[in-house]
Amino acid sequence: MTVRGGTTGSAGWDARYASTDLVWSPEPNVWAVEVLEGRAPGSALDLGTGEGRHALWLARLGWEVTAVDFSGEALRKARAVQAESAPQTAGRITWLQADVVQYVPPRRSSSAVVMMYLHLDPVSRRTVVRNAAKALAVGGVLLVVGHDTTNPAEGFGGPSDPDVLFSATDVVVDLAGLPGLTIRRAERVRRPVRDGQVALDALVEVIRSA
Repeated sequence: MTVRGGTTGSAGWDARYASTDLVWSPEPNVWAVEVLEGRAPGSALDLGTGEGRHALWLARLGWEVTAVDFSGEALRKARAVQAESAPQTAGRITWLQADVVQYVPPRRSSSAVVMMYLHLDPVSRRTVVRNAAKALAVGGVLLVVGHDTTNPAEGFGGPSDPDVLFSATDVVVDLAGLPGLTIRRAERVRRPVRDGQVALDALVEVIRSA
C-alpha cells in the first residue's frame, strides 16, 4: 500500500517497513482471491506490492509476476518472505523498485493487473489506473481495491485523509475514454476485519474486451 500523505515518499515507507516484522497480513486479500483465484495463470502486474503478499500468492498459483514498489525496504522484506516461505516461486517474480506514478508498464502485456489499497492523490491515481488498464492484454483483468471514501465515518481502519480515498465511481471516471474496456463490477463492498468490525472498500473489476 502507498499513501501520499501521512507516511510520505519512499523514505517514510522504508522506515515504516523497517520498524516491524510485517506491516500487512501475509494472506491475500479476499477480493483478490474472489476475482483471480479461478483464472488461468499468465503474466501479472502488482502495483504497490509492499511486502509482496499478492505477488507471492499469484506466483504460487503459477503466474509470472512483475511486482512494483518504490520502497526498497518493502521489496527486501518481500524477497526474504519469498526465500523463507515460497522458494518454489523463485524465477516467477520480478521485484522492481519504481514509483508507480512514473512507471509505465508495457502495453497489452499483462493477463492481470492488481492495485490493492494503493492510495494516491486523485491526479496520480488517474495516471496509474489508466496506465494499468493500458497494460491489459485482451481478456485480461484489472482489479482496483481501496478503502472507500465512506470508510472513515462508517467503516474500520485504513487512512482517514479524504484526499487519498476514492470510490468505485472515481475509478470508473478515471478510465473514461479508454477503448476496449468493460467494467464488470464497480461497487462499495463490506469486508469483515476483526472483532466484528467491517471495512468499506471500493472495488472495480475491469476486463479488456478488445
